Amino acid sequence: MANCIRCGRQLPPLSFKKICEWCVRHEAAQRGEGDDRQPVITRPWLRSSESAVTLTQFLFGANIVIYIAMAIAGGSPIDIPGNIARHFGANYGPDTLTGQWWRLVTYMFLHGGAMHIFFNMWCLWDLGRLCESLYGRWTFGAIYLITGVAGGLASVGWNPFVPSVGASGAIFGLAGALIASFYLGEFSLPRIAIAGTLRSLVIFAVFNLVIGQFVGGIDNGAHIGGLVAGLGLGAVISRLAPQPDAPLRRASVVGVIALLVLLAGLGVRQWRGAPMRLAREYQDLSANGDSIGKFQLIIKQRPNSVPAHFGLAAAYFTQQQFPQAEAEYKRVLELNPSYAPAKFELGLTYLNERRHDEARAAFRDLLSQENTKPQGHYGLGLVLEDEDKYPAAIDEFKAALQGEPTTSNVNQELGNCYLKLKRYDDAIASYLKEKELGSDNSELEGSLADAYQAKGMQKEAQAARDLAQQLKNPGSH
Repeated sequence: MANCIRCGRQLPPLSFKKICEWCVRHEAAQRGEGDDRQPVITRPWLRSSESAVTLTQFLFGANIVIYIAMAIAGGSPIDIPGNIARHFGANYGPDTLTGQWWRLVTYMFLHGGAMHIFFNMWCLWDLGRLCESLYGRWTFGAIYLITGVAGGLASVGWNPFVPSVGASGAIFGLAGALIASFYLGEFSLPRIAIAGTLRSLVIFAVFNLVIGQFVGGIDNGAHIGGLVAGLGLGAVISRLAPQPDAPLRRASVVGVIALLVLLAGLGVRQWRGAPMRLAREYQDLSANGDSIGKFQLIIKQRPNSVPAHFGLAAAYFTQQQFPQAEAEYKRVLELNPSYAPAKFELGLTYLNERRHDEARAAFRDLLSQENTKPQGHYGLGLVLEDEDKYPAAIDEFKAALQGEPTTSNVNQELGNCYLKLKRYDDAIASYLKEKELGSDNSELEGSLADAYQAKGMQKEAQAARDLAQQLKNPGSH
């Protein structure tokens, strides 16, 4: 099949022409003859003249205003505490999948820190303006919303117990829609005129997905979900509804994709819903300050309530009544044999009783379950650490972090092992990483002070000791 000598686009079969239809129309328009309207992009890379304020600018401003409100509520413009993000509407499995579906929208406007919002708004400003000029305001808005929701669903399905915030799912959706349209769409411009932009978009998507695979704290689930939804939307629009002057046709194809995302949401709820309901019920019971007596009263009324038995076991554990905690965790597993949190806590109960073999068996059971391997590796690391087998414990903690880089306490235990082995630089790095994840406590600061002291860093050691004292006694100064 021959190609156009101007733009390289494939010519129709059995064609004896050397120039494609779009290049002919473009050249005619350059001479002031004919109509050079093309079917996908009316005024490429030009701002919309629909109003003085574009939708991209509105989204940009909304993200900034909400971040300022979060920073004021959290007391810092640099890092936003997890509880503040959840209060503002973070995408969190036990909340989202138990009825608070609005979090799939609100999480797109929340950010966890200054660098997080800076990078996302930079990308939104560039990709948003390009996408809005390509599709028009309302189609662009639909793409942003649908792909953001798709990213949220992928995130909450992939890692439901880690709160997710950020516009990056929707931003990847914009990139996906642009890639699909530039690759599949027909333009009056020569193909070479858009090849550079297409190449940049592909590099952006691939590079950031690779970075997200190796850097902790990046929600690649949201990125992939948004990108896939964006590719689908861009493909159907460019092929089935490229003309902006056919709004009903375009609304129909966008509606089909929205329906598919809705069906995906029902699938995620079916997949993850049951354990999320258990987790939410347990959190609600715990938030109400229910002690051992209150959990026992609930169990009398609801003998088969998994959250109530789990809460009672946790209350016993807190009071160091380990035999009673063990019995309740076993009761939870009788009612729900696959309930991973009970297996993990049962392993910790055995560990506190120095029953290492039974603890090891409980944590190995987690390794055999889907999506619980990080918890299993973490538990095995705790057993090995308690047995003073520090190199083996380090291997297990690293395996836990590879599966879930943002899991709290793992870096602290990893640092403790390095400290025992007198690997002070590694210990300090692990403790600081734990602090970056927002998990600061007096024990962590005390261990960090010991590592600094061993390195001869007296000033840093004293600062860590002072902070440890403040965390231990919040009222002291």
